[in-house]
Amino acid sequence: MIESLDHVQLAAPAGSEDLLRTFYVDVLGMTETPKPAVLAARGGCWFESGSVRLHLGVEAAFHAARKAHPGLRVRGIEAYARRLAALGAEVHWDDALPGHRRFYSTDPVGNRLEFLEASADT
Repeated sequence: MIESLDHVQLAAPAGSEDLLRTFYVDVLGMTETPKPAVLAARGGCWFESGSVRLHLGVEAAFHAARKAHPGLRVRGIEAYARRLAALGAEVHWDDALPGHRRFYSTDPVGNRLEFLEASADT
């Protein structure tokens, strides 16, 4: 039986680690987690916040995930969206999910990210 989700992996182009660190740590507020040495040799980087873990792995024939995406629950979505926008991230609000406030953004290599919070009226 599946017990829980361990992590979500997104692809990234070789050499993008510094861009990813700046975005995932400085903009999103996540913490970088050291990769085991055997995996660090492959490039990429890992990030976490609470129980959420995102792994960015280098892919030679990289194509950004423009439809597939992690859905990240946040607390205080309005303030979080303002923070991202103030730090240069795009924020695209979407009201199509009943009972939720949500917006989309992209990381610096073009991967789509969804941020959502249950509405007070649910």
